[in-house]
Amino acid sequence: MIKKQREAAIKPGIYEIAVNGLFTALIAVGAFIKISIPVQPFPMNFTLQFFFVLLAGLLLGGKQAFFCVLTYLAVGLAGVPVFAAGGGPAYLLRPTFGFLLGFAAAAWVTGTVYSRFKDRGFKMRRLFAASLCGFAVMYLCGMFYFYFLSNYVIHMPVSAGVVFVNCFLLTAAGDLFLCFLASMAAKRLGPAMSFLR
Repeated sequence: MIKKQREAAIKPGIYEIAVNGLFTALIAVGAFIKISIPVQPFPMNFTLQFFFVLLAGLLLGGKQAFFCVLTYLAVGLAGVPVFAAGGGPAYLLRPTFGFLLGFAAAAWVTGTVYSRFKDRGFKMRRLFAASLCGFAVMYLCGMFYFYFLSNYVIHMPVSAGVVFVNCFLLTAAGDLFLCFLASMAAKRLGPAMSFLR
């Protein structure tokens, strides 16, 4: 009896570790499924990473999803080329790194907002609403970091208008579509993975 109880307690932990590792890997793989947008002063990349970030938040919850993204960032900053343009600590000085930080915030916000619904059944409108919150936070982090780093750290001045066009208008429609896709995927996968939240 005691042995069975121990096994029952261990299994969820093993599943959580495995699933967290899986989502960390998926976020990394998503960096290489990309469309490069050659704009000045810094090229932008539209990737599938945001899809996996949202999916992690919706399926795993804010805390676990945040941990997945932090693990991914730590691996990349340690030098493993898992970012869209490589890896290493120098990546902190790339204006677009703010969007990677935004992934961590988006994962936490998406999962946390979704968990606030009293009846958390995997309803499309609730999933999409939580994804939109993650979308907003990710873009706020990314655009602020881009503007601040460009103007005050690496001294390559860029106007707020250019940041808005390059960092939002060119990619927002695609990321909104990813919000929809992630919500659809979570609606289908959610019931089978609800024990992880």
